[in-house]
Amino acid sequence: MIDKDVIGKMSAEEKQAALAEHYQAILTLLGEDDTREGLLKTPTRVAKAMQFLTKGYEQDPQEVLRSAMFHEEYRQMVIVKDIDFYSLCEHHMLPFYGKAHVAYIPNKHITGLSKVARVVEIFARRLQIQERMTTQIKECIQETLNPLGVMVVIEAQHLCMQMRGVEKQNSITVTSDFTGIFKEAKTREEFMTLIQKR
Repeated sequence: MIDKDVIGKMSAEEKQAALAEHYQAILTLLGEDDTREGLLKTPTRVAKAMQFLTKGYEQDPQEVLRSAMFHEEYRQMVIVKDIDFYSLCEHHMLPFYGKAHVAYIPNKHITGLSKVARVVEIFARRLQIQERMTTQIKECIQETLNPLGVMVVIEAQHLCMQMRGVEKQNSITVTSDFTGIFKEAKTREEFMTLIQKR
């Protein structure tokens, strides 16, 4: 077991090399020949992939929002919908992927539209569960912009359900969370109507 303090002092390259060693051991434990030509570079490739898929741990989503935060008197709903994302389920480390729909009603401050998508990306690039990710996106926007309300809906397919376990290939999981003015049913209904329009 590697000490967490030691990990914190390691460079990205050192972490990659350590991950690769562990993946090489995993290949052997699975019964593979890790010296086989097709697997020679696999441990390093997987290590690089995992560093990319979990890069959200090294990013600050609130700082992303603040980097493009502007004073504006607009008080109507701002929606960024159909934000594609890919994440890893923390229970099996298998992918889940889908679309996030995010709305907020400004209270004197707005942020760049691309920054909302970046916030989704940052939370997705961590080991996750869909329910937590939904709430984290909502809380991040609420705490940073202090809007009149935030609502997040995520629709996703989970490979841990499709490839193993119950093997239900067409199942979609939908989660939502909201604050402020979105507690009013008519505001939530407006949001749901708008994200369903294509």
